[in-house]
Amino acid sequence: MTTASTTATQAELKAARVPLGWRDSCSALLLPLNVCRKQKFYVPWECDHERHTYEKCQYDDYMSRMTQLAKQKREQAEAGDA
Repeated sequence: MTTASTTATQAELKAARVPLGWRDSCSALLLPLNVCRKQKFYVPWECDHERHTYEKCQYDDYMSRMTQLAKQKREQAEAGDA
């Protein structure tokens, strides 16, 4: 689940030159991942932990949004039946 601690400030994101499309609820996890990638010259197996943490956050965020959407659709269907 995402929390406020996984969101970086706009100043941090701007300093790290993160594109607007990547500035989401998991943005604070993206910053150390990008630092690791640059330090390790983008070798795929070097930043596994950071990548896994970031991708898990993205997945949890997606699942949360899909759960909310399903609940919203269910409520609309129930309101339409009534």
